[in-house]
Amino acid sequence: MEEKWLVGVDLGGTTIKMAFISMDGEIKHSWEIATDTSEKGRQIPASISRSIDEKLAEFMKTKDRLIGIGIGAPGPVNEDDGSLEVAVNLGWENFPLQEILERETSLPVAVENDANVAALGEMWKGAGNGAKNLLCVTLGTGVGGGIIVNGEIVHGTNGAGGEIGHITSVPIGGAPCNCGKKGCLETIASATGIVRLAKEELLTASEDSLLRDYKGITAKLVFDAAKEGDKLANRVIEQVVFHLGLALANLANGLNPEKIVIGGGVSKAGGALLEPLKTAFTPFAFPRVAQGVEIVPATLGNQAGVIGAAWLAKQKLS
Repeated sequence: MEEKWLVGVDLGGTTIKMAFISMDGEIKHSWEIATDTSEKGRQIPASISRSIDEKLAEFMKTKDRLIGIGIGAPGPVNEDDGSLEVAVNLGWENFPLQEILERETSLPVAVENDANVAALGEMWKGAGNGAKNLLCVTLGTGVGGGIIVNGEIVHGTNGAGGEIGHITSVPIGGAPCNCGKKGCLETIASATGIVRLAKEELLTASEDSLLRDYKGITAKLVFDAAKEGDKLANRVIEQVVFHLGLALANLANGLNPEKIVIGGGVSKAGGALLEPLKTAFTPFAFPRVAQGVEIVPATLGNQAGVIGAAWLAKQKLS
């Protein structure tokens, strides 16, 4: 008998990543398509369905090979019916994603927030390494997060659990965040936040800095300059790891996780981020919490989403 496959879908604002994945988490085939955001994203479910059909035809397989579809979507997901109240980047408002995708594909569908799905992927096949209590933080354009307790994603009352990026880090006089609050962790520890802090330092400090030589500053350039011993760049990194370490320690004190997994583009700085982060984290962590936790880099990269989505399908649909 042919082995059954799960379909993992990671729905982003510009691309949709998809994969056929075995029941034990092995990617059999992965591919991506462009996200069609025209007509307020109405065509997205149909384009996902069409792409799955095309891939099945390419491999001369039929739909009964597939158990179901797990999908990670950008925004808070309503657990009851797999709908999204809002997904700004896609143009969705009160969008019944699960219902439409099930209709389009004739397959069962499980929907979850994309950051949560990435956390599930890291738990199942990545840096989580089977840990059932973990925090997953994605440092990219924004700061995303997923909290897993006893192997289950924390959703909270109305689907907004795990919004690590919106922990208030600067209570007074903080920079405005896209969420409408001020001083969120996202305004500091995201790639965007790092660039903002660097520009502020360049304006207020008169000292020489390698960063003055660049027209367009990126988070990577700040880390590179810091590695070269640039004092201004190092001050920026110190601010970032201080606030990130404090926020993660406060979360860890409440949750006592086994692992804190750091992913996203900013995490590519590797030891230049993780070593000072561990140093910043420890003084704020309850001693027993600090003893029990390991801060580790994510290992699945761009595949965390599709693998986590497949895990979701496996748990909910098989």
